[in-house]
Amino acid sequence: MSFTLDPQVADALAPMAAAMADSTPPLVGDVDARRAILEQVIAHTDTAQPAAADVTITDHTMVTADGASILLRWYERDDSPTEPGPAALYLHGGGMILGHVGLFDGSVSRYVSASGTPILSVDYRRAPEHPHPTPVDDAYDALLWLHEHAADLNVDPARIAVFGDSAGGGLAAAVAILARDRSGPAIARQILVMPMLDDRTRTPDPHLVPFVLWSWDDNRTGWQALLGDAAGGPDTSAHAAPARVTDPTDLPPAYIEVGQLDIFRDEDLTYALRLSQAGVPVEFHLHAGVPHEFEGIAFTSDVAHRVMADRIRVLASL
Repeated sequence: MSFTLDPQVADALAPMAAAMADSTPPLVGDVDARRAILEQVIAHTDTAQPAAADVTITDHTMVTADGASILLRWYERDDSPTEPGPAALYLHGGGMILGHVGLFDGSVSRYVSASGTPILSVDYRRAPEHPHPTPVDDAYDALLWLHEHAADLNVDPARIAVFGDSAGGGLAAAVAILARDRSGPAIARQILVMPMLDDRTRTPDPHLVPFVLWSWDDNRTGWQALLGDAAGGPDTSAHAAPARVTDPTDLPPAYIEVGQLDIFRDEDLTYALRLSQAGVPVEFHLHAGVPHEFEGIAFTSDVAHRVMADRIRVLASL
């Protein structure tokens, strides 16, 4: 028996598959082409669902140690309580090479509206213009900024999570490791949605090839942009690729999910197992019949409703 797409997901993906049937995928290393294609897809999926009418967006600026100005976008529901409550630091996806906070305004606002938990989204700098460690340093500095401004934002510092999907999930996991290694601020939970964790995921799995939305060529491009010639080699830091962590003890409790037809499946399964074996509380979900980032397109499918309910439940529970 072979893998198959969830029927509802297959129906939703069919128009996109038909439109791309005659196109030639970008070559490995072609960042500009991937930005042109995938940022258009993200923009479409972000606005395809109804906007959240009860969320206010406020922009802040963080200045890094090297003098860069980083946009931090704060999303808060209009009926937020007056006493300090939880918050999540959000890191968007994009394979480390594409995306920006504005492309995710709709999805982040919907998370905030449904969960009641405010979110700070980070416009971290991307590779290859800004290779490792710049993206994770930007993300970690944003965590420090959120702790420093917790009182102003009506946030309880003990209830701050790191949250991200795809490359952002990898950055969230890396920030959790970095905070532990630097004895930095406490993180209440790491919410890792189909996270990109391992620069050694390079060899196509023939069972998955027909279904992937983020391919092994895409993955090699992202990791090479971030790490250069070190990608896939023996010396990659866990602060770049969290799957490289040698000792996962004392990391924050984790929520991890991934689709069975996602090239990140095995690295995410392994990471959940290693955290569990190190005594870290883990909630893990493997969703059958779905590829990477499927829920943005197949958002009316039953499985998309399930994954969104889980994410909202975890955010609301902080």
